Amino acid sequence: MVPEKRKLRVVGAALAAVFALSACAPTQYEAADYGNAAEPASNDVVATPGAEATAGAEPETDSTAEPDAPADEANVPEISEELTTTSLTSQKVKLMGTTVQDQDGFVLYRFDKDEDDPAKSNCNGDCAKIWPAALTNDGNPTLKGVDKSLVGTVTRADGTKQLTLKGWPLYRYIGDKKPGQWKGQNVSGTWFVIQPNGTKNLTCLPAVSKPVAPPKDDTSGDAGSDAESGSDYSY
Repeated sequence: MVPEKRKLRVVGAALAAVFALSACAPTQYEAADYGNAAEPASNDVVATPGAEATAGAEPETDSTAEPDAPADEANVPEISEELTTTSLTSQKVKLMGTTVQDQDGFVLYRFDKDEDDPAKSNCNGDCAKIWPAALTNDGNPTLKGVDKSLVGTVTRADGTKQLTLKGWPLYRYIGDKKPGQWKGQNVSGTWFVIQPNGTKNLTCLPAVSKPVAPPKDDTSGDAGSDAESGSDYSY
């Protein structure tokens, strides 16, 4: 016969485990939004070279990044202002902790299939429709809580310039519908919230999920309207 106190301890532990699983989902989202129960991060999660499971505190200072001079300015396409990322801000969000956000408050990500030394983006075509690059014209975003020595640029396949953080190209996720959301965490097991020092934020690691579908190429103004349906895309 199991003692009453032991029963209580077992039940308490089970409830705590259930809470931990559900609490790992982003604010206003349940674990079911990922298609599977969320699972807490651990220190033995496989990380790409240059990535770490934990990171130290970042300086909370305002600064501007030094732009990287392209080899030929005439060959660099000019990006419209509304498509550029003009600021990088270190910001804490509930459950996830420290993130890097753009000027609109959207969380930025890094991609395991990219390269950081030297920097290279391998997300093009439909991938870039799901994960829009943090584009820049001058490589000189306003910074808050991000060390300017870690900020740079990389030239993409189409000739545009993309911001990098410690060599890792930066992206948004079209599955994030509101500032501060981070539904792109662990998508395809290759996309992760980036921290101000360039490492992955593994504070909360939901189960691997599929990315949303790329927006339809039409003129109806509903681009991205099918994003919540999910997809079989591997990026």
